[in-house]
Amino acid sequence: MSSRTLIIAANWKMNKGPQETSDFLNAFIPKLDGFTGSADIVIAPPFISIPTAVGTLGGHSSVAVSAQNVSDKDNGAFTGEVSTDMLKELHVEYVILGHSERRSIYDETDAIINAKVKKTIAAGLKPIFCIGETLEEREGGKLESVLRTQITEGLKDVSDADLANVVIAYEPVWAIGTGVTATAEQAQDTHKFVRSVIADLYNTTAAEAIRIQYGGSVKPANAAELLGQPDIDGALVGGAALDPDSFFGILENSAQ
Repeated sequence: MSSRTLIIAANWKMNKGPQETSDFLNAFIPKLDGFTGSADIVIAPPFISIPTAVGTLGGHSSVAVSAQNVSDKDNGAFTGEVSTDMLKELHVEYVILGHSERRSIYDETDAIINAKVKKTIAAGLKPIFCIGETLEEREGGKLESVLRTQITEGLKDVSDADLANVVIAYEPVWAIGTGVTATAEQAQDTHKFVRSVIADLYNTTAAEAIRIQYGGSVKPANAAELLGQPDIDGALVGGAALDPDSFFGILENSAQ
């Protein structure tokens, strides 16, 4: 068995304003009394709902708050952006970076993502660094080259010591929000490959220590099989994390 602690994160994307955030957490938190497993739990609401999430959690030690993005700039004339200092003031612990929606819709390059990863680490926050291939890339035999490039460029100039604070989230783009999930075998094979890339870039110790989540239509029904794989260390959950019962079901089944 791996000594790595599972990390189960809810990426709400552009869903749930402050009231819905409060309603979700007030329904979700009491369920944790019945959780017998061991996992780091992370909630990533939209920026506007972060203060409500932090306040509703009230320092609940088993749930951390994440942002869904951050600027690579400290402050200044950057309309619409949010800095790491602002997130720290709100007691955010994690930041999701490199999500395929940021890459494809907002044209974030590996270089932009790398700048954000380094800014996040420098601020003492923990990146959830997303990677993943499209269906065309997978079917074209480019999975490994695409992921190796994303990892190499996204973690450029990140030291061995700083890597300890990074979580990698492997999300096949073709499985995000589609209802299609990679088989447990496909996911495990890819996670094992990702770990090998970390070993190549850093060392075996770093590769064995880093946590690699799976994302892409994770739900209660498939959580146990996916999270039971030796190289899968958690889940980055989208649609199924919008309902407290569903998200707790994933958490509960991760302990099976």
